[in-house]
Amino acid sequence: MRRWCLYSSGLVSLGLLAAFGPMLFSGAPKDAGKDAAAAAPKIAMSKIARVTVYPNSALVTREVVVPDGAGLVELVVPAMPNQIVASTMYSEAGNGVRVLTTRLRTRQVLEDTSEERRKLEAEMEKLMVTAAKIDSDIQSCDKNMMLLNKLENFTDKSTVLSTEKGGLNGDAVITMAKYVMEQRGEKTKELVGYKEQKRQNDIQMSFCKRKMGELGQGSGREERDAIIVVDRADGKGGTLRLNYLVGSVTWRPEYKLRAGKGKEDVQLDYLANLKQHSGEDWNHVKLTLSTAQPLLNAAPPELAVLEPILVARGGPGGPPMPTAGMPSPDAFAVPGAAARDLESKANSRRSQASANYRSGESKAAAEAAKQLNDASAQEQQLDLMRSRDDILAMQKKKAAAPMAGNDGPSVTYHLTSNLSVPSRNDEQIVEVAKLNLAPRYYYKTVPVLNRNVYKLADIVNRSSHILLPGEATMYQGTDFVGRMVLPLVAVGEEFTAGFGVDTQLQVQRELVDKSKSTQGGNQVLKYEYRMLISSYKSEPVKLQVWDRLLHADSERVNITLVKTSPELSKDGIYLRESRPKNLLRWDMEVEANRNGENAVPITYEFRMELDRQMAIKGFQSR
Repeated sequence: MRRWCLYSSGLVSLGLLAAFGPMLFSGAPKDAGKDAAAAAPKIAMSKIARVTVYPNSALVTREVVVPDGAGLVELVVPAMPNQIVASTMYSEAGNGVRVLTTRLRTRQVLEDTSEERRKLEAEMEKLMVTAAKIDSDIQSCDKNMMLLNKLENFTDKSTVLSTEKGGLNGDAVITMAKYVMEQRGEKTKELVGYKEQKRQNDIQMSFCKRKMGELGQGSGREERDAIIVVDRADGKGGTLRLNYLVGSVTWRPEYKLRAGKGKEDVQLDYLANLKQHSGEDWNHVKLTLSTAQPLLNAAPPELAVLEPILVARGGPGGPPMPTAGMPSPDAFAVPGAAARDLESKANSRRSQASANYRSGESKAAAEAAKQLNDASAQEQQLDLMRSRDDILAMQKKKAAAPMAGNDGPSVTYHLTSNLSVPSRNDEQIVEVAKLNLAPRYYYKTVPVLNRNVYKLADIVNRSSHILLPGEATMYQGTDFVGRMVLPLVAVGEEFTAGFGVDTQLQVQRELVDKSKSTQGGNQVLKYEYRMLISSYKSEPVKLQVWDRLLHADSERVNITLVKTSPELSKDGIYLRESRPKNLLRWDMEVEANRNGENAVPITYEFRMELDRQMAIKGFQSR
């Protein structure tokens, strides 16, 4: 009876389920499946559209396709570069698409998704298996050789024992010796062959490693994806821009200057030496070159209070007390060795601060500000400790030195055509601009240094591009003549370019006469020099000739230019900057074919007057 009741209940339950089941399931929302599909992450199509290259990084802009549909969607942009700076990622959208979040996700993978690297890794694995097999064969061959040595020792002992007992079998000994010799020869050849195979295999492995290193994509076992959550308000998709900075990218300017014939324009090729090892290829992108530093702070660091550290004389760690008869003690109690070490420590702290700024982290920026304050404190201590002579010497040195440092203008160059720049450990040359500039040619010689005559050109930068400091390769027509360093040239500024030695112009310099006399309590020395300019050219040329006299700051030596023929240059800049230093310059127009007896002479005479009790020990150039 009980069994029958249970059976009846089961039948009734199945009937009710069959009757009302469709109604129960139809009560679920009809769009639930669609919403779940919309919320699931989707692989987004993307391409690199624009890249701005900075001196030590690059800003990459990807165009990401947002699929049609309403509501939220999580887009996955795979294969992000391994040199990406995660904190710099940001997304921009419009036309009804709103970006909610952007983040970087890393995940471990068994195989690299890069086809080229995957092939190299498969080749490397084969080479490693081959290397293991060769090592095993070498070990086996070594063991066989050891076994032959044991067999040889056994044969020796058996022969001696048989000889002592009078039962020596000569044929057996000869057979055994012959077998050992043959086997040793074969095994030796095998061992040599195995070692040669190992050498060749090692060469292939080394080459494969170098090729993998050129790809610049890290270990390949970690993938990076950009995750972007967007809201599609009007139910339509569109395009958004994903921006991020990458490292291992550098560029520097280079130039090629080509001088034409006669008064033709100088052709200046403005080039960029670009090296990108970021881990992703830039295919057919709009490229921009910039000298800005995007990873540096936009605001200056806070200035800390500078306090002196005092120590009592005669106390622990302090300098000794002054004694009677000694000059007044210095206010700074720093040993000479410690003072010399301050400059190197300050430079080290500034380098560390620069590295911390480039990291882009807030904690590193705070540490960089402290390091800059510490470095400037040491530099100010050096300034306050210097003597008056040191200060005057530094002023002269700074006045003579050109403007240096990385505080130049921030310049941006937009290249006209789209370019492809693969991620490789190779330098790539990109053309920025091609300029034709009008030159003013002339020649210059400094015979006191060498007897060469150089062709120069004063050129005004009439283009719209600022020329950054960089190395320039100089050509005369199609002939390479040398290299020079081009300085920073602003728009409208004049610069001088050198186009090598011209052997059609020659110069000689010699001491013609010397006399010595006494005037009052001083000794007077007179010197006369002559230079001869020979021209084998068929046209007249402009020539600058430079020489120098002694220049003494001390009143105990007096240098006077007595006479010169022809007269010195009347150029205003020369008279203001070089003539007070006793540097001599002649501006000459050398006619064609002036050589031999018709060579152009330059003569000058100067007088040196000094105390009779003094003598000149030597000379120095500075």
